[in-house]
Amino acid sequence: MLSRRKFGKSILSQLVGISLVSAIGNRAFAQQQSVRIGYQKYGTLALLKDQKILEKSLEPKGISVQWALFPAGPPLLQALIAGALDFGSAGDLPPIFAQTSSPGSMVYVGHETPAGASEAIIVPQSSAITTVKDLQGKTIAVTRGSDAHWLLLAALKNNGLSLNDVKVSYLLPAAARPAFEGGKVDAWAIWDPYLSGVSSPVRVLATGDDVQGGTEFYLAGKAFYQNNTELLHAITHAIAQCDIWMEAHKAEVAAILARSTGLELEVVERSIAKIHYGYHPITNPVLASQQYIADTFAAAGLLPSAPNVREAAPEI
Repeated sequence: MLSRRKFGKSILSQLVGISLVSAIGNRAFAQQQSVRIGYQKYGTLALLKDQKILEKSLEPKGISVQWALFPAGPPLLQALIAGALDFGSAGDLPPIFAQTSSPGSMVYVGHETPAGASEAIIVPQSSAITTVKDLQGKTIAVTRGSDAHWLLLAALKNNGLSLNDVKVSYLLPAAARPAFEGGKVDAWAIWDPYLSGVSSPVRVLATGDDVQGGTEFYLAGKAFYQNNTELLHAITHAIAQCDIWMEAHKAEVAAILARSTGLELEVVERSIAKIHYGYHPITNPVLASQQYIADTFAAAGLLPSAPNVREAAPEI
């Protein structure tokens, strides 16, 4: 198992180690002919792409949209801070690691309505573990650097424990699910749609609501933000429109996401039932929450130092 300090260095090296600029190409932001957006299969940006709301608004201005699919927030932000993307989204924790590794490379633009119930620490229903405190000495699966990693760290802290009091098994969801369902780990810290897709009955020990987690952030490259204010506003306006449509058409949203992810429709329906879609600008309480996450990870030795989150949140 990696030490906490080595883990922090490992994550930071991953964030700066992948340069995708040559793959997508540089261009002068002042002469922006297209916007490069990173998205994941699950979330508002996936629906924004599907509904072509942004394309319809930018077409009269002669601006096209290039979409790049990513499996998770951390690699998406690797591309953003490398200059290979203009805009994208990620959860609570990945932007903090990105800002730490590459100060001044990105800015917070806005966020979705928090959906803390969409991530949880779970154990089998038959487990003798009934509280977070019962996790002491137990093995917990989690994806490192993910929002669920913050959920695990904060939930333990709130109950007088630390990562040193448990055995952490750092696994991606595809490997964590069989480990959990096969009894090779005692608990799993995970997010939707994987949370809603667990096939066996489970007991929830804590959710993102308990630790002020579960916020999806929209982020832009610093140079793009500085040189394309009007275009950035067009993007956020399209997102807000898409969220309004999604909140009013959840049955259609579930069908679209089921097709894009390959998940069963019932799983997606359970997942999005927990979500209230809505775009919001960045506020002081949101920045304070992000700063608390950064400070907590630094105090746990998982970051060399805590970034000043406010520096990545200029007024738009």
